[in-house]
Amino acid sequence: MIRPGQALRLFYIGWVLLRHGVWEVVFAVPVLRPLRFLVWFSPFYWTHTRGVPQAERIRSALEDLGPLFVKFGQMLSTRRDLLPDDIALELARLQDRVPPFPGAEARRLIEREYGQSVGTLFAAFDEQPLASASIAQVHAAALHDGRRVIVKVVRPGIERTIRRDIALLYILAHNLERYSSEARRLRPVEVVAEYEKTILDELDMQREAANAAQLRRNFEGSEKLYIPEVDWPHTRSRMLVTERIHGIPISDIPALQAAGIDLKRLAEWGVEIFFSQVFRDNFFHADMHPGNIFVSPEGQYIAVDFGIVGSLSPRDQRYLAENFLAFFRRDYHRVAELHIESGWVPAGTRIDEFESAIRTVCEPIFQRPLKEISFGHLLLRLFQTARRFHMEVQPQLVLLQKTLLNIEGLGRQLYPDLDLWSTAKPFLEHWMSEQIGTRALLRSLRRNAPLWAEKLPELPLLLHDLLEREREGRRTPDHGSRALERLRADLRAAHRRTLLAVTGTGTALAGGYLVLQPHTLPEPVGWGLLGGGVLLLLVTLRSALR
Repeated sequence: MIRPGQALRLFYIGWVLLRHGVWEVVFAVPVLRPLRFLVWFSPFYWTHTRGVPQAERIRSALEDLGPLFVKFGQMLSTRRDLLPDDIALELARLQDRVPPFPGAEARRLIEREYGQSVGTLFAAFDEQPLASASIAQVHAAALHDGRRVIVKVVRPGIERTIRRDIALLYILAHNLERYSSEARRLRPVEVVAEYEKTILDELDMQREAANAAQLRRNFEGSEKLYIPEVDWPHTRSRMLVTERIHGIPISDIPALQAAGIDLKRLAEWGVEIFFSQVFRDNFFHADMHPGNIFVSPEGQYIAVDFGIVGSLSPRDQRYLAENFLAFFRRDYHRVAELHIESGWVPAGTRIDEFESAIRTVCEPIFQRPLKEISFGHLLLRLFQTARRFHMEVQPQLVLLQKTLLNIEGLGRQLYPDLDLWSTAKPFLEHWMSEQIGTRALLRSLRRNAPLWAEKLPELPLLLHDLLEREREGRRTPDHGSRALERLRADLRAAHRRTLLAVTGTGTALAGGYLVLQPHTLPEPVGWGLLGGGVLLLLVTLRSALR
C-alpha cells in the first residue's frame, strides 16, 4: 500500500523523468501504458529532449532528483555486466556535488552525539565545511593536545530520507521487473538491494573508522601510501574524527608537476598499491575516485573516505590472479577453464566454445600497443562475453573491476604511456610463486602446526581405539567365506596404513613447527620429529603400493 507521502514523491519522480524524456521508465508502469500517446503532446518531447541521447537524459534526470539518486546512478554505473555501455559511461560522469548544511546544525549534531559542548570536545572547530557530499560533510577542528583533525558529520535526517527513497526505488523496480522483459534482464530489484546495503553501510562512521584502521595497519611504514590515523575516543556511529592531512589533489596535474613529483613513478605506484591491497592484504579501498586521493609533497599517496571496501575469498583471489596471468600469455583455453573451475560460469559450458568467444574479444585488443590496452575494459568485455554463457553476477568482482578502472584511469591521467601490464605482471608472478611451492608449504606448516601439536597427544588414544576394534573383530566368529576373510584383512591393512599416515603427518607437522619456532624446544628435537614423520609417511606409501 502506497502512503500519501510516497504517492506525492512518486508523482514528483515521474514528473522529473517525463521532463527529461525518460519515457521508458514512466510508461513501464501498467496503469500508464495506455497513455503513451501523450508523449506526443509533451512540450519537452519537441523541445530540449528531442535528439538528446537516452543515456544523457537518464543522467540529467538523476541529477535533478537529488543526491541519493545521484549516488544510486554512481553505483549503477559499476554494474557494466548489466547496463549497455553508453548508459554505464554516462552514469559514471555523475558528480556528487551537494550544497552543505549549516555549520551551526553540524555543531548541534556533534553536541547531541557526545552529550558535551563543542568547546569541551575541541580546542577549535570551524563551522565552514571543508567538503560536502550526499551522506556527510567534513569540518576542520583541533584537539586540546594541539593535533589538527577533521570531523566527518552524517547529514541530519539522511537515514529517514534514504529509507523513504529506497522504498520508492523498490516499488519502481518491482513494477519494472513485473511488466518489462528488458528490465527483468537488468534485475532492478537485485540492484536496489545492493544499493541499499552499500549506502546504509556508509552511514556507519565506526565501520568506516575500522576500515581506515585496517588499511593503515596494512600499509604501516609504506613509502607509497599513507592512511590518516583514526581518533577513536572521539569517533561515534554518526561522527568520524581522523587526523587532518594536507596534499595535492591527484587530479591537479599542473600542481603535481610544479611540486617536482615523478608522475611516471606515481602512476606505477598506484598500480602496485592496488594489487597489494587485492592480493597481499585481500582488503582494498573500493572508492578510489580522484576526490578521495591526494599526494604529499614527497610524492606519497594519501587516501581518504573508507566507507566502501572490498575483499575476495582465497579461491577468487587465486582464480583471478591465474586469469590475469593467462591473459598476459594469451592462453585463452586456460581462461575458459578457470571460469568453469571457479563456478563463475556453469559447469556444463563447452570449453572450446567459451575459449573461441574469449579469443574473439581479446585478439583485437592485443593487436594494439600494450600502453593503449585498458585492463579494466578488457575485464568488462570478458564479463559481457561470459554473460552469454550464463555467467552468474559476481558482486565482489564487479566492485574490484570498478576499482581497477578508477586506478587505471588515474594512472593514465598521470602518465599516458603507463604500461599497466608490465607493472602488474611481476607482482602477480611473485604472488603466485608464494601461493604454490616450498614457501607456501612452509607457511601452511607454520599456520597449522599449533593445531597438529595440540592433537598429537591424542594419537595414542586413537591407536588404542583402532587396536581394540581390531581385537574385537578377531574375536567375532567367522561365519563367512574366504572372500569375507580377505575383505577383513584388507580393512585391517587399511586401518594400519591410516594410523601410520595420521601419525606420520602429525609428527612431521609438529617437527616442522618446532624447526620454524626453535625457541619452543631445541631445534634438533624438531628435526628429529620431522625426519621420523617423513619416514613413517614413506613406510605408509610403500605399504600402500604393494
